[in-house]
Amino acid sequence: MKLAEILKDIDVLELAADAGMEIVGISYDSRKTKPGDLFVAISGFASDGYDYIPAAVKNGACAVLCDRTPNVDVPFVLVGNCRYALAIASRNYFGNPAGSMCMIGITGTNGKTTGTYLMKHLLEEKLHAKVGIIGTNGNMIGSETIHTERTTPESYELQCLLRNMADAGCTHVVMEVSSHALALDRVAGIRFNVGAFTNLTQDHLDFHHTMEEYAATKALLFESCDCGCVNIDDKWHDEIIKNAACRLLTYSAYGKDAGIEAKNIRLSASGVEFDAAFGGDTARVKLAIPGQFSVYNALNTICMGLALGLSLDDCADAMAGAKGVKGRMEVVPTDGDYTIIIDYAHTPDALENALKALRHDGGGRLVVLFGCGGDRDRTKRPIMGKIAADNADFVIVTSDNPRTEDPDAIIAEIVAGLENSSTEHKIICDRAEAIKWAIDKHMPNDVILLAGKGHEDYQVVGTEKHHMDEREIVAEHIEKRKR
Repeated sequence: MKLAEILKDIDVLELAADAGMEIVGISYDSRKTKPGDLFVAISGFASDGYDYIPAAVKNGACAVLCDRTPNVDVPFVLVGNCRYALAIASRNYFGNPAGSMCMIGITGTNGKTTGTYLMKHLLEEKLHAKVGIIGTNGNMIGSETIHTERTTPESYELQCLLRNMADAGCTHVVMEVSSHALALDRVAGIRFNVGAFTNLTQDHLDFHHTMEEYAATKALLFESCDCGCVNIDDKWHDEIIKNAACRLLTYSAYGKDAGIEAKNIRLSASGVEFDAAFGGDTARVKLAIPGQFSVYNALNTICMGLALGLSLDDCADAMAGAKGVKGRMEVVPTDGDYTIIIDYAHTPDALENALKALRHDGGGRLVVLFGCGGDRDRTKRPIMGKIAADNADFVIVTSDNPRTEDPDAIIAEIVAGLENSSTEHKIICDRAEAIKWAIDKHMPNDVILLAGKGHEDYQVVGTEKHHMDEREIVAEHIEKRKR
């Protein structure tokens, strides 16, 4: 592809290269740069791509896209924002694959993953569509699952994935759009047919610094979509939609004046039911995933379906056949009269919602086992400790992904939130041992929530990933107990 074609729609400050030169590929990692590549010198969190221009040139880069004049003799393109330029260049290089598919993006703190799976089910059930998913639990092309490292991949990998989806015959793509992706221009150049906002609660303040900044970043999605679906029960919804450049559909479970309203809500251990009201029509909705948040997940999906032109009856009917998502209120087999649930809840709001959803009258205790991630927002640790103490009958504080922090120091910050609480707690730093202890010490009819890891089958200690699947730990320990 000619350099000029790759630079389409990019604001070039200085072109010190032949616009007609042939570009073989695009890279932003000098170690992966090949002869004939355009190297894009983006800045990372720990390093500046500008410093790696000499290495990229040594590996064969024929030109460099950068925000400063290179310190080596190489053809270059000067731009103001390398991350934005990488996204647009990648879109151009892969032939704008998103333009040939219906793009649906979901943003918010909680509910994104479940939302993508519910929407995929709706589209497959009612439109017989081939659907791609991009998100935390992995990427999917139809029924094929592809491992992912990020909720939303870097723009080059994202455009490559979209190209693969289009080539595989996908007609629709449902993707989680993280705040990092919006802030770092990973989704720049993609026009979404539908964008959805679930909620905003404390998370990622190590990156965004304030909730106002976090909200403003989430709101960027609604500047690049045709229709926005918004939960107006969330207190941040005004900030989300104030600069929206699209048609809006709103939903509510609290009787607010919204486009879609949930009425006559019924919550049970087996799921939720409610009447969805839209434009004078009403349909009974059933979703076999317990918890008030499931009402919102269903409303969000129905809202997105309506935005695409599906009928209310079709949207409601599809919810009845929807299954749960791995690591989201996932029931794990046990060896007795107690229940173990695995859930990804790793934010204050998500933990509180999960515990409230699992509160039961079966005579047993509600036990929660959780930790907090290292190298992430420290302010939420005591908050989550207090939430656990206020909503559970017994708390086990353990490790999550400690990363480069001292696990015991993280636990100490969580335990600070348990002070002055009458709720009994136990500290076991080793998560596997903590899970085994919880199983051994269970009482009849207990519900044990393993919170924070969800779908993850690893633990990050230092900078290394170690295999750790909570399902395997439970199964192996139960088998050992039998012997």
